Amino acid sequence: MTFSRLYEQAVIQKGGESEIRARLPRVSEPGELEALSDDRFLSELTRCVFKAGFVWRVIDNKWPGFEAAFDGFVPVYWQQVPPEVLERLSGDERIVRNTQKILTVPENARMIVDASREHGSFGRFLADWPSSDQAGLLLWLKRNGARLGGNTAQYFLRWVGWDGFILSRDVIAALYREEMLDASPGSKKGLMQAQQAFNRWHEETGLPYSHLSRILSMTVD
Repeated sequence: MTFSRLYEQAVIQKGGESEIRARLPRVSEPGELEALSDDRFLSELTRCVFKAGFVWRVIDNKWPGFEAAFDGFVPVYWQQVPPEVLERLSGDERIVRNTQKILTVPENARMIVDASREHGSFGRFLADWPSSDQAGLLLWLKRNGARLGGNTAQYFLRWVGWDGFILSRDVIAALYREEMLDASPGSKKGLMQAQQAFNRWHEETGLPYSHLSRILSMTVD
């Protein structure tokens, strides 16, 4: 099925084009990713890690406490933070005291610092990675970071403004329905199949990958 037909299906499902447009995620302008400092990327990565398997609203409500407890998430500090600091955080009531998730911060800080040293900044690293190879970026983040499998890295990319798809339950259902996916969506094969589908639709429509993803999700009851 062409994406134009899928779009028509979404319009019918949601009750009009204005309803579709109101639900589309914002696409970042050129230069926005590069303008973000590395501490903002570590902050958003950590927020996504803590949200995984938890009530998102609770994490968002406590986030000012996280920012204070982690002193603004400066990666060059957290990549070599003393163990006793991490121990104190495990008892800090300003945050969700999940020791395993707290321990991801130094690992993800090292990932950011290493990429920043090579590319000038983590924002530049992300900006230079094409949306046509999101599968490769997701695999890179999973390999080099901590707890960045599943949808965690996909939501991180969306929330910092990188243009990509999210394999939500509805998107996966639609990909299976359209016979664009026959592997586990979390596997390398599944990611590559999803990437091929979105690349095809992007070539057809010129729409941002984030819009394609959201519209596809709206074709599911």
